[in-house]
Formats: sequence, structure tokens, C-alpha cells
Amino acid sequence: MELRFVPPDLRRLDDASAELLACCVWSDQRPVRGLAGLLDWRLAGRLSGLLRDGFLKGELGEVLFVPGRPRLKFEKVLVLGAGARAGFDEETFRGVVMHLLRALEGLRVRRAVIELPGRAENLIDAERAADLLLECVAGSSVQDAHDAWWLVEDADAQRRIAQRAVDDRRRPLVQEQAG
Repeated sequence: MELRFVPPDLRRLDDASAELLACCVWSDQRPVRGLAGLLDWRLAGRLSGLLRDGFLKGELGEVLFVPGRPRLKFEKVLVLGAGARAGFDEETFRGVVMHLLRALEGLRVRRAVIELPGRAENLIDAERAADLLLECVAGSSVQDAHDAWWLVEDADAQRRIAQRAVDDRRRPLVQEQAG
């Protein structure tokens, strides 16, 4: 799987050649923010309406499929509940990512734009989020089922994640030379 980046901007999101866009909503945050907020605007308040009607609550483990077209370039939109922001931790992150992986597998999606849980609110570092994502993918049965993911990150986070990847590739070489 190849990881790419796209900034949290609707015009730039439209440039990603992906089948699906995935984001999270919190059970205790209204109006929705981050990528969900951008989508809600583009979908003419559809997510807000689902939340207001109680059809979507943002509870941990909740997964909702919403058609993206014709208002979005993406065929599919996946909204994942992330629970309460105060309860967010690495275990929650892993749980939401595993729900995401299972949903992508069931939908047979190979190319997706994803806002990782907690990233829009900086509840988890970009580098740690990328590390945990790769751990979850490596530990799942779907690691070869995806061609590319575009992670929704600003320019600074993109640089930090890319630098971490470079550093991680060098680390085994440095350890071997030292030993």
C-alpha cells in the first residue's frame, strides 16, 4: 500500500483519484469539524441532519456509509464514530482504524482518502498516528488489499510523517553498522 497526502481542502480532495473518502465524528462535538465538517458543507448539511435525527451518533464502533455523488467526486463516504473526545487514546485510535479496515475490505475499496481519528483536533501526533496505522494494516488480513491511501494532513504534518519514514528506513542500517 502506498501512502500519499492531501491537505484538508475540498478542491485538493477532489484531485485524489480515490473511490472512497473516510472521516470520523465525535459523540460530543457539534457541529462536526475537520474533514467531516468540510463534507457536511459539500453535502448540504446531510451529516448534521443525520446527527440531529439521531441516525448517526458518533459512538465508538459506529460505521455509516453515505453515497458521495453527485455532490462529491467520491462514490462512497464512510463516517466512523470515534466516541467522546475526552476518552480518545491509542486504543480508541486502533479500534476505529480496525473498523475502517474491515469496512474497506467489505466494500472492496483499493484507493481511499482518509482522515485518521483524532488528527483534525491534534489529539494524536501525526507521526504516531501514521505509525499506529501501519501497525494496524500490517496486523490485518487486508495489508495487500489496498493500492493507495491519501492521508488528510496539513503541509507540516506531511513533512513530519515523511521524515519519520526516512528515519525509520535508516534505523536498521545504523543498528547493523554499530553492531
